Amino acid sequence: MDGSSTELYNQSVRFGVGVRREVLAEVESLGKQRALVLTTPEQSHLSLEIAEYLGSSAGGVFSSATMHTPVEVTEKALSHVNSTDADCLIAVGGGSTIGLSKALALRTNLPQIAIPTTYAGSEATPILGQTENGVKTTLKDIRVLPETILYDPELVATLPKSMSVNSGLNAMAHAAEGLYAEDRTPETTALALEGLETLIKGLSKVVKTPDDLVARENTQRGAWACGTVLGRLGMSLHHKLCHTLGGSFNLPHAETHAVILPHAIAFNEVAEPDLLKPISTLLEGESAGTALWDFAQSLGAPLSLAELGMKVTELERAADLATQNSYWNPREITPEALIALLQNAQAGTRPGI
Repeated sequence: MDGSSTELYNQSVRFGVGVRREVLAEVESLGKQRALVLTTPEQSHLSLEIAEYLGSSAGGVFSSATMHTPVEVTEKALSHVNSTDADCLIAVGGGSTIGLSKALALRTNLPQIAIPTTYAGSEATPILGQTENGVKTTLKDIRVLPETILYDPELVATLPKSMSVNSGLNAMAHAAEGLYAEDRTPETTALALEGLETLIKGLSKVVKTPDDLVARENTQRGAWACGTVLGRLGMSLHHKLCHTLGGSFNLPHAETHAVILPHAIAFNEVAEPDLLKPISTLLEGESAGTALWDFAQSLGAPLSLAELGMKVTELERAADLATQNSYWNPREITPEALIALLQNAQAGTRPGI
């Protein structure tokens, strides 16, 4: 195995082909012996695979994780945790499954092992987004940060092209907003640029050769870097808008990030052209916003909210919801400007400055 590890915030992070097969050793290193494996219904086969590696340390499986982490699903999973006497959690999947694991950890303080199957990056952050009564809220708490991450490129090698692209663009959004974050540091900027460069190169390769495990591991490293930026910094317009569209209109998480990213960056580029210049340089484009849109188009990503099921009649409500709570952004957000941004995203129009 070509494995490697690093530690950040007391979080153990390992990369390597087949590293998921060492999950039992990771459970034992936490001093635990009864793990509950979490997945979505679509990835239930992975829960059985991980349970097989765990042997007698498999305390059960819960395969009902759902996007946007609905509180009602967390409550059902909590009952399962209690009935199985689990002493640790193993999340195998993307943001939906890892979000559920975090929500459970917040309530139980159980340690977590994350085995990502997408590039979303949630596993690298102490951030939890939950949805209740059609409203998505986020919190930051070190208790929800997984103790261990196992990045196995074999688990993303079979990702459909669309999921690879959308999940990768979702990860890039963390780094893009990190470039102009109010609390950015030279270290986070360097990490953001590393993540962006690695994902830009890696996504172009995996779209052409999906089974290239070297390219897949590189994209995982890029996703980790971008996710780490998200965990360290405050996010702005892009993330707030995506949370509103996902939590209140049930739009798919990664796809929504993919559509909104060029438009949000183009909007903020007016205020911070120098800070966002590295994006256009990496993508060899005229501006950061248009370069991101062109890159997304070249990868076959969705370009409009309409493709995701958003209705024109819902845009004004989305703008209202996205501005109900104030947050820092490098450029002033007016209702008129936000509606214009959403209209462009709804139509899939190439952003301009």
